[in-house]
Amino acid sequence: MLMNWPTAQGLCLLAVMGCWTVAGCSGDHGTEPADKRLKVLATVGMVADVVREISGDHVQVLQLMGSGVDPHLYKATRDDVRQIVTADVIFTSGLMLEGRLQEVFDKISKRRPVFAMTSRVPADQLLSTDDAEGHPDPHVWMDVAQWSGCVDVLTDGLSQLVPSATESFQSNANSYRARLMQLHEYGVKCVASIPADQRILVTSHDAFHYFGRAYGLEVVGVQGLSTESEAGLQRINELVDMLVDRKVAAVFVESSVPQKNIFALIDGAKSRGHNVRVGGELYSDAMGSPGTYEGTYMGMLDFNITTVTRALGGTAPEHGLSGKLTGPEKPE
Repeated sequence: MLMNWPTAQGLCLLAVMGCWTVAGCSGDHGTEPADKRLKVLATVGMVADVVREISGDHVQVLQLMGSGVDPHLYKATRDDVRQIVTADVIFTSGLMLEGRLQEVFDKISKRRPVFAMTSRVPADQLLSTDDAEGHPDPHVWMDVAQWSGCVDVLTDGLSQLVPSATESFQSNANSYRARLMQLHEYGVKCVASIPADQRILVTSHDAFHYFGRAYGLEVVGVQGLSTESEAGLQRINELVDMLVDRKVAAVFVESSVPQKNIFALIDGAKSRGHNVRVGGELYSDAMGSPGTYEGTYMGMLDFNITTVTRALGGTAPEHGLSGKLTGPEKPE
């Protein structure tokens, strides 16, 4: 179930936002160092990283949600509101990923630009699940080729706001898309090496359906699209049956989601004589730590592709496509 933001919380945050605006905070930077560049606020790491790749040094990039933060459950602080109302432009992932903040972004968009990276994804390319209440699955970045197509939204938006740097933005975008397509092709090749009967990706929540469609995996999430949903005992038992019947070798935890449900599956399968291991800790709604390769969008997907492939019996280089992986791979 994708969340509906409780009215009381929404009114509270909008009121705080109004206080900042009335007080003139959007023009008061206090003791902050003077930086005349366009101030760009990106909601999640996957978006912020693309902004950095395309913009170079032409803009100042701020990121609202850090590594390990679950955007489905994110609650903005007073400092976050200050960042939102003082930004010159905001880039979101969209499709209700930032559900608790959508009302704020709608209000802000009447005064300054707000771009959703997924806004141009064709409707027939969007996925949904039974528990989504009509909302598309927001985890588009799990398909590298599809996310590459979203780069144009960001490039065009930046070019509108900093027209003098348009040529630089376009050049950076072309180079970045070429690297993304190499990563996508790596994913297709790696997953194809997994034995056909083991191409089953079991994770904490339904964040990997685009990943599965792009690379040829059957995807099963214990929870729904939003981590706010709860997995019941019946769901756990159904998945234990599947693990045992299909002799699934490994399941995966996620860096931004509690791990208890995955370990409940492992314990359930063990009680029935089938040993399942944790194949690795994947990055789903948040990237790795800042300053690491896994803390970039390419590193995040390189890690996921490599870890899933190796854990499910396929062939992939230990350190990934670029030889840079250092994250917490746990294939044994």
